[in-house]
Amino acid sequence: MPPRPRKTTATTQPDQQPTTPKNTARADRPASRATARTPAGKVRATANTKAGAAPQTAPRDMTKAEVVQFLTDLSRAWPDAQTELHYTTPFTLLVAVVLSAQATDASVNRVTPALFAAAPTPQAMADLGDEQVGQLIRTIGLWRNKAKNVVALSRQLLADHGGQIPHTRDELEKLAGVGRKTANVVLNVAFNQPTVPVDTHVFRLANRSGLGRGHTVEAVEKKLEARIPLPMVRDSHHWLILQGRYVCKARKPECWRCSARESCLFPDKTPLPHPKPSRTAM
Repeated sequence: MPPRPRKTTATTQPDQQPTTPKNTARADRPASRATARTPAGKVRATANTKAGAAPQTAPRDMTKAEVVQFLTDLSRAWPDAQTELHYTTPFTLLVAVVLSAQATDASVNRVTPALFAAAPTPQAMADLGDEQVGQLIRTIGLWRNKAKNVVALSRQLLADHGGQIPHTRDELEKLAGVGRKTANVVLNVAFNQPTVPVDTHVFRLANRSGLGRGHTVEAVEKKLEARIPLPMVRDSHHWLILQGRYVCKARKPECWRCSARESCLFPDKTPLPHPKPSRTAM
């Protein structure tokens, strides 16, 4: 299995002005150098314009046999793959995923122990209120807006669902701060449904490898759900995220240590870097 690098601490991003739950923007859409926003607000893949840069998409989609081989290779690399967010119930998972938008899982895991100790249920979270939740999560990016969303969605759960987490994507997406990716993660991890949440890592890896190319998150999601064999759908979510996070990185994929490099269709694989000469040898 490829060695997993140490997680780095996320840099706190500028505070975002709080919004009302009704108008809360979906914060869980992929955002990276390799994506751009169209006038309609959709995310589309764009070519890297730097001279000499490797292409960011495969020349074609994989065949069904190639999809199976690629995912089988990834499954061997990540045999015990699971979410890296810490949670104990569907509610705490939902909150953790909302907090993880534009922040690392490691940074979220540093604040959730105290948050969940103070508010393990929707009622407790609603009682805690925006300001107290904000104080407990202020080390992560966009904490003011996220605090408002977490409290708002807790109140929605109490008012509309008896404090329980809904089991459908449509109902989940009605909650404050919950977009398609967050809803899919909760359905996949908490309720064992065969969804393929597409975050920045999955969007990049799917296009780069040829697993399922698409200009938008929804296009990639639909392709992956249609092309990945049903028995592999649920686990593939974790394989793809971990591979994209630690191996198939945005700036430069570390192809030389990728377990699926032979089945990947990326045309310009990164070779093993030459070690830098020591200063004593110079």
